[in-house]
Amino acid sequence: MMAEQELELNEVPEGGNKSNKLIIFGGIGLVLVLLIGGGLWFFMGSSEPASPADTATETKAPTVSAGAEYVGMPRPFLFNLPGVDRARLVEIKVQLMVRGEDDSVLIKKHIPLIEDALLTTFSAADVQKLSTQAGKDELRQLALLNVQNTLQPVTGGTVVEKVLFTGFVMQ
Repeated sequence: MMAEQELELNEVPEGGNKSNKLIIFGGIGLVLVLLIGGGLWFFMGSSEPASPADTATETKAPTVSAGAEYVGMPRPFLFNLPGVDRARLVEIKVQLMVRGEDDSVLIKKHIPLIEDALLTTFSAADVQKLSTQAGKDELRQLALLNVQNTLQPVTGGTVVEKVLFTGFVMQ
């Protein structure tokens, strides 16, 4: 009986577990390297500086004749505003109006920058003003100016034509 148990223990190859672990960790390492390389290629690949002739053409002639396109922010803006009697929860869904597919692609590339500008603008709002239509219109215009000023140094021109509130809830 004792000899049979020793024989069974000796029959299980010890290198098999180590070999399987090596293959698993090697596969995970390869996937991580591919993901990091793909991310670097994606973020670094399209950052070619524009020639002076290209930037002069963009700032001279805005493409007003191109059709309007709407780029929605990926998620609504949700924030608290202090009120007179209590804090208010505000949710705003935003879409940006641009002209042409090129501007639409450019806006999608800079969504984190736009979200930052919009959230900064919205969180500085006043609850009393937001309860009136005039206050909402004023916030929309302020948001447009802040987005345009934020994108101007990055894009070299005015890309966003309008900021539209497609949803506005204040509780």
